[in-house]
Amino acid sequence: MENAMHVAPAPYTPTDRTVPTRSPERASYDRELVHSILDEAYVCHLGFVRDGAPVVLPTLYGRIGDSLYVHGSTGSRPLRAAGRTEEAPGIEVCLTVTHVDGLVLARSAFHHSINYRSVVVHGTARPVVDEEERRIALDALVDHVVPGRSADSRPANAKELAATAVLRLDLDEVSAKVRTGPPNDEPEDASLPYWTGVVPLTRGHGTPIPADDLDPAVALPDYLSAR
Repeated sequence: MENAMHVAPAPYTPTDRTVPTRSPERASYDRELVHSILDEAYVCHLGFVRDGAPVVLPTLYGRIGDSLYVHGSTGSRPLRAAGRTEEAPGIEVCLTVTHVDGLVLARSAFHHSINYRSVVVHGTARPVVDEEERRIALDALVDHVVPGRSADSRPANAKELAATAVLRLDLDEVSAKVRTGPPNDEPEDASLPYWTGVVPLTRGHGTPIPADDLDPAVALPDYLSAR
């Protein structure tokens, strides 16, 4: 039997806020590309306005389909601002994720750059009040960092759940932006005696270090030994 043909999901729809004014040719609305960039990162930056001033917070997140989830203390500022009732309108945010893949060293200082992959999401982050969705979202946050970990740890108890708020940001207004390739040196600089090229950057995982009080009988999980 022939393999079923892969049908690419529909791209995201560009909006005024997701079309960059600089280097628009690097922008992409490909859904699979956006998801891959989000799934590979650990930390996002969540921007919002508080008391008329911009605030940007680094935080963990998890993705389920076309929704991102972030969590925090019920006393945290963005979560308080969003509210925790079904009637709350949520909070307007801008969420970003960036990977740096290489240092681009040109002959001129002006053309130095980086190779990167980034995602920007605009929208309304809304409080998650359904208890089942909250539990699923919190599992996704744990598994986003280490896939399989949520099933290999104690789930949050009632006290911990009461102290934890969760926001959902749907991927409706979103774009990716990517830069690859060598430096864009000016033709007249080609003869200058400066090294030019790309220094690739890679991410790796070190050897897991057990906690001091870990029972020696507890083996290293397969999902860590395979990293």
